Amino acid sequence: MGYSETLMASGETIVRRAHQHWFVLIANARMAILALLASALLGFFTVWLSISGTLYNILGLIILVLFVVGLVKIVWDVLGFRNQEYLVTTRRLIHAEGVINKKASDSSLEKINDAVLTESVFGRVFGFGNLEVLTASEDGNEMLQMLRDAKAFKIAMLEAKHELEIDLSRPTAPAMRVPEPAAAVPAPVAPAPVVAPDNSMTADEVSAAIERLVDMRDRGLITPEEFEAKRTEMLARL
Repeated sequence: MGYSETLMASGETIVRRAHQHWFVLIANARMAILALLASALLGFFTVWLSISGTLYNILGLIILVLFVVGLVKIVWDVLGFRNQEYLVTTRRLIHAEGVINKKASDSSLEKINDAVLTESVFGRVFGFGNLEVLTASEDGNEMLQMLRDAKAFKIAMLEAKHELEIDLSRPTAPAMRVPEPAAAVPAPVAPAPVVAPDNSMTADEVSAAIERLVDMRDRGLITPEEFEAKRTEMLARL
């Protein structure tokens, strides 16, 4: 994971990543390139002129210093060039730089008002341009000089700003649901009254029933206890 990825907040993603044109690297490393060329030329003339003795030792030391310093400087410039990048994320415009000591500055896409793209004839031929981002932040405007494919970077930045504005304008609360009408509940039906059976008997019916019980007792069909219980029941029906 690169340094730029560690700058991402939760839910934030990189939309486009860009670097300056390699002409910037050549301009920054011009002294290192000159030092390497000087060491090569001195070495060539030392051999060509067959220089020897003390002068040879002095020139050899100068050649070594120029080569080492030039090589270290050009390696440092390459690392600095590669670590300087411009990012468009779903929320911000970020400028990250630094090899050992890192630095990152950003502008919220919400605060970007416009972006002014300037492309010279030379820039259109070699694919770079200057992009001035106009912001409403306290840091002021952001100037992206000699940005590689600056036109595509500007389009990506404005599209990400537009998408962010759409997301921010969406309602965050769920839509109110209209409650469905409650189903009609039928009224409770009162239970039908329980009508107790009419077990009353006339005196003649009770007498006839007791006579039959006496006959059954005498023939041994029921016990005296059962007879007394039934007779009490018959008398209660009067």
